[in-house]
Amino acid sequence: MDSEYSFSLTTFSQSGKLFQIEYALAAVENGDPSLGIKAKNGVVLATTKKLHSPLMDEKCYKKIENVSKGVGAVYSGMPTDYRVLLREGRQRAQQYKAIYGDEIPCSQATKQLANVMQEFTQSGGVRPFGCSLMVAGYDMHSKSPQLYQVDPSGTFFGWKASAIGKNYKNMKTFLEKRYSEDMPLHDAIHIAILTLRDSIEEAVSETNIEVGIVGEDGIFRVLTPAELKDYLEEAE
Repeated sequence: MDSEYSFSLTTFSQSGKLFQIEYALAAVENGDPSLGIKAKNGVVLATTKKLHSPLMDEKCYKKIENVSKGVGAVYSGMPTDYRVLLREGRQRAQQYKAIYGDEIPCSQATKQLANVMQEFTQSGGVRPFGCSLMVAGYDMHSKSPQLYQVDPSGTFFGWKASAIGKNYKNMKTFLEKRYSEDMPLHDAIHIAILTLRDSIEEAVSETNIEVGIVGEDGIFRVLTPAELKDYLEEAE
């Protein structure tokens, strides 16, 4: 009986589900694995990235991006949907700075992204975004790192560590065994690399993974290939 509701976004099935949102979550689970880890002095975002052809320019393929100066995001799922969300998040971050004269906090940036995603679950003629986000930042007022996960439904929660995409359940199990609240940022980077190494078949290298960090300076940035290579050698 539920099959007749599977193509409708605005109609609940008899079991109380919106199937288009579940299909969007399935698209996330088919995406490349990504994760986030909150350390005592910062946050790490990490992901794998596969080039569809050896002729592609790897410098143009980015999965971890700045939403604002102090907030970064990574996705699993459809890259085109992520690009739209990233544009909306950046515009709202600029509006916040124009009004309040300060960088948007991570919690506010996450709420704005979640609002956009939720709006696309209740209107005809659109579909939910086929990606989930991990959003990281450092609150300069409370001096605390922040990590959030946002799903296609618009639901978001704060996490100490989480994973999305392929093998996310195994990655979460791996993180549960190794996570410690008092770990420094340096150790969190190593655990992120080890988690990705455990979740993919090929060997990890500075060309097929990407890592972004935000520390106590409140500035989010992506590690350069040279920096990432050093961490990979340490993790051996």
